Amino acid sequence: MSKLVVEVLDASELRVRGGEGLANAYAEVEFDDQIQRTHTRPRDLHPQWNEKLFFNLSNPMELQNKTINVVVYNHRPEGGHHENFLGRVRISGLMVPFSESEALIQRYPLEKRGLFSNIKGDLALRVYAINSGNSFNVEPQYGLDEMSQTPLEDDSVDKKRKKKEEKVLRTFHAIGAAAPAPEQAFKAHHQFTENVKNVKVRADFAQAAPPPPMMIQTRVPGQIPEFGLTETRPSLAARTRYYNSDKSSSTYDLVERMFFLYVSVVKAKDLPAMDVTGSLDPYVELKLGNYKGTTKHLEKNQNPTWNQTFAFSRERVQANLLEVTVKDKDIGKDDFVGRFVFDISEAPTRVPPDSPLAPQWYKLENKKGEKIKGEIMLAVWVGTQADEAFPEAWHSDAHNLSHQNLSNTRSKVYFSPKLYYLRLLVIEAQDLVPSDKTRGILDSYVKVQLGNQLRVTRPSQVKTVHPVFHEELMFVASEPFEDFLILSVDERLGPGKDKSLGRMSIPVRDIPQRIDTCKHPDPRWFNLFSSSGSEEKKEVKFASKICLRLCLESGYHVLDESTYFSSDFQPSSKFLRKPSIGILKLGILSAKNLLPMKMNEGKATDAYCVAKYGNKWVRTRTLIDTLHPRWNEQYTWEVHDPCTVITIGVFDNSHINGKDGARDQRIGKVRIRLSTLQTDRVYTHYYPLLVLQPSGLRKHGELHLAIKFTCTAWLNMVTQYGKPLLPKLHYVEPIQLRYIDLLRNHAMQIVAARLCRSEPPLRPEVVQYMLDQDYNMFSLRRSKANFYRAMYLLTGITGICKWCGDICYWKNPITTCLVFVLFITLVCLPDLILPTVFLYLFLIGIWNYRFRPRSPPHMDARLSQAESAQLDELDEEFDLFPSSKPEEIVRKRYDRLRIVAGRAQTVVGDLATQAERVQGLLGWRDPRATAIFIFFALVFGVFIYVTPLQFILILVGVYMIRPPRFRRRTPSVQVNFFKRLPAKTDMLL
Repeated sequence: MSKLVVEVLDASELRVRGGEGLANAYAEVEFDDQIQRTHTRPRDLHPQWNEKLFFNLSNPMELQNKTINVVVYNHRPEGGHHENFLGRVRISGLMVPFSESEALIQRYPLEKRGLFSNIKGDLALRVYAINSGNSFNVEPQYGLDEMSQTPLEDDSVDKKRKKKEEKVLRTFHAIGAAAPAPEQAFKAHHQFTENVKNVKVRADFAQAAPPPPMMIQTRVPGQIPEFGLTETRPSLAARTRYYNSDKSSSTYDLVERMFFLYVSVVKAKDLPAMDVTGSLDPYVELKLGNYKGTTKHLEKNQNPTWNQTFAFSRERVQANLLEVTVKDKDIGKDDFVGRFVFDISEAPTRVPPDSPLAPQWYKLENKKGEKIKGEIMLAVWVGTQADEAFPEAWHSDAHNLSHQNLSNTRSKVYFSPKLYYLRLLVIEAQDLVPSDKTRGILDSYVKVQLGNQLRVTRPSQVKTVHPVFHEELMFVASEPFEDFLILSVDERLGPGKDKSLGRMSIPVRDIPQRIDTCKHPDPRWFNLFSSSGSEEKKEVKFASKICLRLCLESGYHVLDESTYFSSDFQPSSKFLRKPSIGILKLGILSAKNLLPMKMNEGKATDAYCVAKYGNKWVRTRTLIDTLHPRWNEQYTWEVHDPCTVITIGVFDNSHINGKDGARDQRIGKVRIRLSTLQTDRVYTHYYPLLVLQPSGLRKHGELHLAIKFTCTAWLNMVTQYGKPLLPKLHYVEPIQLRYIDLLRNHAMQIVAARLCRSEPPLRPEVVQYMLDQDYNMFSLRRSKANFYRAMYLLTGITGICKWCGDICYWKNPITTCLVFVLFITLVCLPDLILPTVFLYLFLIGIWNYRFRPRSPPHMDARLSQAESAQLDELDEEFDLFPSSKPEEIVRKRYDRLRIVAGRAQTVVGDLATQAERVQGLLGWRDPRATAIFIFFALVFGVFIYVTPLQFILILVGVYMIRPPRFRRRTPSVQVNFFKRLPAKTDMLL
């Protein structure tokens, strides 16, 4: 006979009703009328049982239709389960694997009995089924008679367990690669993955082969399990600060603390000359165990100043002595100048916001330990990643990089440039001088350029030397305003043959700014200067002029990302910006199982993360050659609108070896909408890094994030939901649709160009991927996803219609009678209609509260139609514009698009037909049908006038809910009459 095994491991953060404090907790498991329970753990809100409970499973095929109920109770001598209820967990048999190796330890939040129950905490379980052939050791089970024992009987066992736990050494571990570096030579991808599988990964600082017990796999119905979220519970200060008296990690409360040995090499003095010429090219070499770092060498300087900081990970250091050696750079072998040995066990610990440690002078020694001439100034201390020296320090995990390439691995914070819309209204021109004065027609147009942005007006309808244009053009400008607006009036002489009639330039900094909806600036006349030679300038007695109205719009928000997942809606003017409503904290903890991106180079992946929210971009440091990086870096943003999205992307650094022409490869990204987060709650999950490629959907690893949204102004946040999403000017003077995507693309290019000039640069391919440059490009997969989204919303309306049909056709006579009684009550008492509707909405919302999402949303592969996308559809989606494919493939795509468009054409035609039939009721296209309709309209009008409205409604209700024996299977008279009305379909060619 098969067995069902339920491993009850532990519970955490239990809450006892009435606030008694500690609990005598035990778990009771019920399955298929079989009840078993665990030991009672006395006086413990975080009990650990680690017990296996076995249940008989008669028919494994029926397991998916059964439920496992686990209830946690607080044992009391007086009994009473309702008073001792601490929470329960329900597990569907559909989620139970039939193998112990496939079973994961999962944490389930304890459910409440009622809406107002005071239940808190979670329960760690491991459930699986085994066959009768499998051998297993049955631990002694405890029956219901154990409930009569007092909690004091478990004291001896509990004390022994606590003593064993006290012997466990609790340490904090450091950053860097969580796993050892993979082999340096890769013969094939299969060999590489096999090597990686044999590496034990440090997850949550515990080296263990099975998954850590603090994980919950969040699965979406119908979605592949590996594409779902995995909830974790790492040891974060944001969760443990109330139980831990150590406040040193309060500033970095969403990441795990990492300890480093910091060495600040400041300067040296009185160094002896080593060369024959009496010069010295000194540099400092630091050696700690197997790690070695060097400063820059300074030429011909016996009193050098370096001011460089080094950070050695305490987790990976296997030595107690730090050797500081001063050497002289030489063509052959570098000369030894002096050294100093420091015992790192004597290094003090510094925790911000303490002031920086003051460096000290140390006397140099020779190789024999004798004091020699020369001193070096150092500062050595132990700190965490919260130290101010952390971002700029040289890290031991990048010890094989040169100083020139080291800057490409450091963590940085960037800010997008401040963007404005530039509005230009070209009104008219006067006194233009045509190239051929004998021609009576002057075909002119205006060409305007700002940076890389080029706009051209339509040719003037007035074909004279005084053309009128009256056309508005829009550009994107950025601070500081260093560009010029270049304008030229051209004459069209023939196809591809134009000539300039005059040009001018305006500095952008001289253009006035317009705030909010104030009056537009007055138009101005500008002189046009000829671009011809000096002889023609002498012939012109006067200058041509052009009338322009131009201004910088500071009341708009310049869109550089799609409004559907934008991270900022603030206007350009600082006087119109909304006040802050809260703080967003993001902890980038780690990643695991990343895709090896440098197999050709014999390496794994040099991964770093980029996060973007508002105008603030952050970049973590690059961890070299690892598939399981651990960053543990925390960043903070001010939140001005809760309906915004933060984007986090993972990339492979291709510039650590000085490859300027290389592109950073994308590994994946995650979006999190702030409005879906509960305030003051810490969310810690592994997010799948899903990337859509021409070969299909791929998972490139998992990103471990901790996020917390804290509200500082509740009233302002609530009122935000009633305010417009974009600034006021977007609705008063909306931007033309033909400019929206074009301006967004230009804004994205300006941001990418500006961030690319930073140090280290944020590459354009990174910025474009984070801002979704190709979001508006056509995709058959995305079109199908949007169609199914719309159909899913219509299923609600379809369900209501089906429910009404079941009521009318008496599928359930009791329900039909109750609905009819409710209908009669509302007709007789019409004042109760609106209160009943709103009360019903309130009750539905309260009922759905128990089914609310427990984790933030993420990239849904099933919703995106990425799992079922065909290869030819993906090939079309990733094709360039214009297409670079052969004609046969393009013709095939066109034929497929014609089929899809034909279906859409049929749907639109059907909608038009129904609308034309409605118009035909009174249009006299069918005189007999119109006569019948107006006759019955007159009869019904008189009938309704002389008959009370309540009686008419009751009569309609009785007719709609008439029993099936009084119904016909053919359509009703009204439907038949409507379908016979004429439409204009027969008039189409």
